[in-house]
Amino acid sequence: MSNTGKMQRGTTVHLKSPEEIAVMREAGRIVALAHQAMRAAVKPGVTTAELDKIAETVIRDNKAIPAFLGYPKHGAPDYPGTINASINNELVHGLPGKRALKEGDIISLDVGCIYDGFVGDAAFTMGVGEISPAIQRLLDVTEQALYVGIKASVLPNETKHVSLAIQEYVSKFGYSLAREYTGHGVGRHMHEEPQVPNWWPKGARQRGFISYKLQPGMTYAIEPMVIAGRAETRELDDKWTVVTRDGSLCAHFEHTIAITGGEPIILTVL
Repeated sequence: MSNTGKMQRGTTVHLKSPEEIAVMREAGRIVALAHQAMRAAVKPGVTTAELDKIAETVIRDNKAIPAFLGYPKHGAPDYPGTINASINNELVHGLPGKRALKEGDIISLDVGCIYDGFVGDAAFTMGVGEISPAIQRLLDVTEQALYVGIKASVLPNETKHVSLAIQEYVSKFGYSLAREYTGHGVGRHMHEEPQVPNWWPKGARQRGFISYKLQPGMTYAIEPMVIAGRAETRELDDKWTVVTRDGSLCAHFEHTIAITGGEPIILTVL
């Protein structure tokens, strides 16, 4: 689940021990199992509530609990589902419910779980049935942007180098990046420091952006949110669902990773 970028900046980054990272790896494996089950179920006619139930069952069957269910947000009701199910021009935080998927839709599915006190968090976007080559290109660029960010997550880089790598890659294709929603630290809480924006503007420090030096034991979620049109978004009256202001399609991919002295470890895989 993406962060709004409104959390307090400059607070402590909690480095994880190898033992804690091992627990997070299991939380991530459970999230990956939920992804696998939802991917297999996505087809025209399936409702987002059915996908939500599939994810919740996988999580609970693996002795974890849904991280999103009941998640608090100021000025909004607690989050009512296990997953974010965001369709077409819905960027993030789409509420699961009675909506049935249609041929040619794209759906972003974001899920988190808590296992033994630690969070796993990851997301993907996929087509429902057949989608056009242009839409598939949007999904492919977004997914590759995630791996570009992961590749940049090595010493002696800082978090701004991750942001810049994603921004430079996506801009080559003429797409926009969501600016108000960011990657974030993950650990005992779903949203921790460091924040990991998907862009890094000129005058970033003056605008309140903080770049953290990467250290072994850092754990964070990278989650490019790429928009086919303009970057502006708005929140719907449900106080959760975020849509593109111009109605353009968007995609979202996310992994939680751990920083090491070498290559980062992707925690949210099987």
